[in-house]
Amino acid sequence: MAGTLQFLMSSAGIGEDADHTHVMAICLFVTLLCACIVLGHLLEENRWMNESITALILGFCTGIIVLVTSNGSSSHILQFNEELFFIYLLPPIIFNAGFQVKKKQFFQNFVAIMLFGVVGVFISFAIISAGSSFVFPKLGLGKLLIQDYLALGTIFSATDSVCTLQVLSQDDTPLLYSLVFGEGVVNDATSVVLFRAVQKLTFDDFTSMEVLQMSGSFFYLFFSSTVLGIATGLLSAYIIKTLYFARHSTDREIAIMTLMAYLSYILAELLFLSGILTVFFCGIVMSHYTWHNVTESSRVTTKHAFATMSFIAETFIFLYVGMDALDLDKWKMATTTVGQSFGLFSTLLVLILVGRAAFVFPLSALSNYMCKSANTKIGIRQQIIIWWAGLMRGAVSIALAFNQFTISGDAKNPEFAAAITTTIGVVLFSTVVFGMLTKPLIHWLLPPHLRSYISDTSDPPSPKDVNFINDFNVPLLLDSNQRGNSGFFSGIVSRHSSLGMLLAAPTSYIHDLWRSFDDSYMRPVFGGRGFVPYIPGSLTIAEEDEHHPSHF
Repeated sequence: MAGTLQFLMSSAGIGEDADHTHVMAICLFVTLLCACIVLGHLLEENRWMNESITALILGFCTGIIVLVTSNGSSSHILQFNEELFFIYLLPPIIFNAGFQVKKKQFFQNFVAIMLFGVVGVFISFAIISAGSSFVFPKLGLGKLLIQDYLALGTIFSATDSVCTLQVLSQDDTPLLYSLVFGEGVVNDATSVVLFRAVQKLTFDDFTSMEVLQMSGSFFYLFFSSTVLGIATGLLSAYIIKTLYFARHSTDREIAIMTLMAYLSYILAELLFLSGILTVFFCGIVMSHYTWHNVTESSRVTTKHAFATMSFIAETFIFLYVGMDALDLDKWKMATTTVGQSFGLFSTLLVLILVGRAAFVFPLSALSNYMCKSANTKIGIRQQIIIWWAGLMRGAVSIALAFNQFTISGDAKNPEFAAAITTTIGVVLFSTVVFGMLTKPLIHWLLPPHLRSYISDTSDPPSPKDVNFINDFNVPLLLDSNQRGNSGFFSGIVSRHSSLGMLLAAPTSYIHDLWRSFDDSYMRPVFGGRGFVPYIPGSLTIAEEDEHHPSHF
């Protein structure tokens, strides 16, 4: 990177100071980000394109220009650093996914989402790992270890939820949107947790105990990370509700929300847990409690600020992936022939197709059996779309591949270089081809007259909503005919208290129990909907002293 920029700067008569070179690299990349945003806006209504594809193509074209101007020495403006991704780029992406999630739709389809996002990852992981370990040695990658094949299984089990959601509409296909969005974020979290569990194993003497150890490590990381994320989110809600930061400055509200969200991620990494899972559940809890405890101006600001940070991070990653496709050093280091490279690429693509089909269709049938509500039934046409839309691989796959097979962006050996180039090829192909064909597939399989599932207007306001209502006295997730029943085991819950009702509609029953428990015990302590935040200037000095005597 430095050599490329110094060559360009020398040609232009500019000094070769290292700091100046770094600033110039950042300047060029920011320019590319701006160009990508403009192009994405112009292509907003295009059926075939989305911003992820636009960023990939723009990065690819920029890589060609940099490659030509540097006489083939590099195709990058910035050198990829996996720490940059995991510490700075990934947290806002995952946190925003949890923060913006439609909680009612998410928990209505909770069974299907968890089946796809957790059980599905294990099925796909097993198929991809086993298939690659059987085929790859015959294609020139005989030196890969069992840990590398298991890592490949986790790398290619991680879907690209952001690119997928850019081709889905929450208004036109709310069930698909909820399922794919929920599966995507849970899938990414599960893949990273499983990847960390695989990395901790030693395979010198691989036995069945190693499998049990990996399973135990996975469940420990999963549940510990979840608890930490929930605890951090609840702590932020309690602090903001109790201390009334807006009494003096709404900026403090925004700052404490942002910093505590990031703190949850860093704390999880410090404790060797899964930061991605922690920050995801922290985002869900913050949107459920903390976001409703701040002033309206802070709500608007945080909603757009978190979405903007996530968008910039995703665009940055896709730009770099487009450039990295032309990294000649990796292609030269990989000793595989063109035929072998095509065989590796085709094998992984087939394994991804088969691995996803192996869990989408059976688990959809299981979800339909377990969930009795007609609104949560997944038809065969929707199953095909879910299968196809989830084939795209993106940021998480790239980051995990770099973590496993490179050191500071450079491949460790020829076999690892081949694995990296194959990963980049699969990500480029799946994002562009599958991404471009998803919208036409939806219009073909689900024309407007077949989209009978209408979005539930009773869904409460969340950061995802642009125009949220100001009635904060309505209990969360209640339908219009259920408002007013807030006691624990009261109202509708008491009518579903039998074991028979639990077996008939387990998701609905558990949801009702949680809703009543939340209204009776959680909200009085942590706030949320129903809590009226302090608005500066709304009370006189005497009233402030009366209502908030602990503040000076």
